Amino acid sequence: MTVVFGGDFRQVLPVIPKGTRTDIVSASLKKSYLWDSIIVLKLTQNMRLHQPDCTPHEAAALSDFSSWVLSIGNGQNCSIMVASTYPDLQHNYYNVEYLQGRAILAPHHEMVRQINSYMLSQIPGEDSTYYSSDSIANADGTGSISNPEYPIEFLNTLQLGGLPNYELKLKVGVPVLLLRNIDQTAGLCNGTRLIIIRLGQWSIEAKILTGTHIGDHVFLPRRQYPIALCFAMTINKSQGQSLNNVGLCLRHQVFCHGQLYVAVSRVTTRKGLKILSCNDEGEEVKTMKNIVFKEVLNEE
Repeated sequence: MTVVFGGDFRQVLPVIPKGTRTDIVSASLKKSYLWDSIIVLKLTQNMRLHQPDCTPHEAAALSDFSSWVLSIGNGQNCSIMVASTYPDLQHNYYNVEYLQGRAILAPHHEMVRQINSYMLSQIPGEDSTYYSSDSIANADGTGSISNPEYPIEFLNTLQLGGLPNYELKLKVGVPVLLLRNIDQTAGLCNGTRLIIIRLGQWSIEAKILTGTHIGDHVFLPRRQYPIALCFAMTINKSQGQSLNNVGLCLRHQVFCHGQLYVAVSRVTTRKGLKILSCNDEGEEVKTMKNIVFKEVLNEE
């Protein structure tokens, strides 16, 4: 029997609840008794940076950028760039090509929500507000269940990663991110990005921005829309995305293995990567964390 293992030790390592660094490294495939029997096949070409029609100067720049990204994955130091990801937003927010290749990445959900809320306020027009279902029905459907220990008002304030918030504000033309699989054959998968075309009372019309169904118009039926604004997204949620312009917001430093490497490897050129690194007071920070478990990367 032939078994194929795929992955990148620079991005994701085993998740060990409350485990130490030693526990995580020990649980990796390289520490398994199977490792000596595994034939390692290395991928040598970065397809995200592959541009066959580029000039020799452009090819050299892409090669340098590829080496720079790899150096981050190996735990080496990198410089910081600061700039804007969405220039002239109010004149381009409805441009599919403009939105398709842009995103702001941040390590924490709270920062992502703050950025998305601000970006929504910059889009002209009134927003539409949708509320999620906030009652629990009995098994026989005869009424709702109430729990005095967890009042509905409290539950509605919770904001959890991977779940839509109780209150969802949207405008026509804004990008959104799908939070769960709806119809994989139609391209509606967890992580798919869409742009809002029309906001109805019981459904939302959107156009797919990513994946194999780019440009398709789809309808999302309402009960609780599994979507979130997507001018910004968490670094973990961006895995698998290829973007032309990435703004990496490090108001809070990365907190787990591979986050910085995942963020910088989403972009197709070094010119398209802008990094903002600052502290809670808004002061620029010249260095940032790069958490790498080098003991997993070392050849044995």
